[in-house]
Amino acid sequence: MFSYSFDNKRYHTLNYFYKTKFGKKVFKISLNPGFGCPNIKNNYGCIFCAHQSGDFAGDPKDSLVKQFEEVKARMEKKWKDGYYIGYFQAGTNTYAPLPILKKCYEEILRQPNVVGLAIATRSDSISNEVMDYLEELNKKTYLTVELGLQSIHAKTLKFINRGHDLENFTNCVKELKKRKIAVVVHIINGLPYESKNDMIETVKYLNQLGIDGIKIHMLHILKNTPLAEIYNKEHFPILTKEEYIAIVCEQLRYLNKNIVIHRITGDPNKEDLVAPLWLLKKFVVLNDIDKEMKRQNIYQGDLV
Repeated sequence: MFSYSFDNKRYHTLNYFYKTKFGKKVFKISLNPGFGCPNIKNNYGCIFCAHQSGDFAGDPKDSLVKQFEEVKARMEKKWKDGYYIGYFQAGTNTYAPLPILKKCYEEILRQPNVVGLAIATRSDSISNEVMDYLEELNKKTYLTVELGLQSIHAKTLKFINRGHDLENFTNCVKELKKRKIAVVVHIINGLPYESKNDMIETVKYLNQLGIDGIKIHMLHILKNTPLAEIYNKEHFPILTKEEYIAIVCEQLRYLNKNIVIHRITGDPNKEDLVAPLWLLKKFVVLNDIDKEMKRQNIYQGDLV
């Protein structure tokens, strides 16, 4: 049995990490403070993004406390006793003046049974003064900063209109780690014209950076996006479910065992999805990853 899992999975599960760290079930509550995204404002945004990140976050018209309470109430119907992490998910959550950031973050930290914050942002959107504040915040609560990267490859970053390069991302990770702040990185498998080796190289690079966690997504093409327009014209190849599973299984082998796997597949809205349709069966994908790792008798980190 893998030592970082309670349920016979062969990778370091988020459920194991939270229960081990906090002693009970922990729920992330997705929030939308309405900050927006500088890449959308200045650079038309990433080509795969329909609006902005955070499809399951709250309504920005509502106060953060109202958003928090609504999700918490749903969670308490299933689990009466748990802790909460305020997840600033939608948009770029350091893209606001520092006094506003402080007000938002600390308002959520004052809610009952909140044990930490997860802040999703971009590597090019953390000012020095915000970095200093995050360092102080990290001393008071459990803090995670989530950074989108998607790929380490310059041609891919340019193609998807990411708006920053690998050097900017790397410097940001190093600065956060220097300040002892936990870093979770988002990557996307199946980006147009990337090979399996390209995707493996992305994971190898992140592993040597010393990140704390990772979210692995499969590229999904959404309606009314520049990516959908490109797909309709070029019909670039999309990974099959079997190809995606094989790539993920190999990627996990190149990640140190202490790196927490926060996500291993996506779950797009059916109404918005152009392709691939197999992504709609999230639990089938998760189960098939488990089966394939068992079949090969492989584990996270066994090639590191």
